[in-house]
Amino acid sequence: MRLAQQTFDIEAAAIVGLKARTGEAFVNAVERILGVTGRVVVMGMGKSGHVGRKISATLASTGTPAIFVHPAEASHGDLGMITPTDLVLAISNGGESQEITVILPVLKRLGVPLVGMTGNLQSSLARHADVVLDSGVEKEACPLNLAPTASTTAQLVLGDALAVALLEARGFKAEDFARSHPGGALGRKLLTLVSDLMRSGTEVPQVPLQASFGDVMREMSAKGLGATAVTAEDGQVLGIFTDGDLRRLIETGADLRALTAAEVMHAKPRVLQHTALAVDAADMMENHRINSVLVVNAEGVLCGAITSNDLMRAKVI
Repeated sequence: MRLAQQTFDIEAAAIVGLKARTGEAFVNAVERILGVTGRVVVMGMGKSGHVGRKISATLASTGTPAIFVHPAEASHGDLGMITPTDLVLAISNGGESQEITVILPVLKRLGVPLVGMTGNLQSSLARHADVVLDSGVEKEACPLNLAPTASTTAQLVLGDALAVALLEARGFKAEDFARSHPGGALGRKLLTLVSDLMRSGTEVPQVPLQASFGDVMREMSAKGLGATAVTAEDGQVLGIFTDGDLRRLIETGADLRALTAAEVMHAKPRVLQHTALAVDAADMMENHRINSVLVVNAEGVLCGAITSNDLMRAKVI
């Protein structure tokens, strides 16, 4: 327990220490990355390489095209993956990883901008870099002060800070994030349209204004949505009749057989455009305590219906 608490303290101090050293160089790095027309190519060996893979993934998912290239493989052909339109972000705590230092002159000849992330500002990486991000830490959390622990945490947080700053500078929004995460919960919420989930065609219950009460009940029973739309001849939605309306009507003691759809419907019901997001349908149902919503096209013509069960099956809610 003592070592665990000590690890937390050391790594927290390493992160806080970054704040005092994150100034003009950080701003310069962000501006250079924003200025490249290609990708950010992240490199790192060992534990720094593992951190680099995560940083490249975070950049790519937040609007900055990025890839990870293993520096050892770069010396054996993968340098061809780097073009003059790219920028290299090289990560090395000591700044002397041989696999990285051997390719630094090549990057210079290619004219590729180099951002170095290192804890050694006198290192070969720092000397070659156009911008140096200081990721140094006072000591590692490892009791032997050998295993990369606090230093990799600092690299990771500095990489996150870069990604967040770039995200803000690019005006990256939740919708953009969802487009790169279509399989996730946020992607489903922000990319799924009502038209993707709604029932359509003969599955949508609807009756004309003059329909008898018997016809209304038969349509509701056949379609199983607990409601039916009441439409004009051109398909415009004029009203809706629901199970709740039926219960309230029975309580009045009215002669139901003599009524028509026009007499029992709830006029001007809430509807959704077919181009609306499915999450908007969920919000409408929750806010108004209803289980289904009629869907119309741009002309106001009935084209579908969506229920809370449809949304749950699609994992929108």
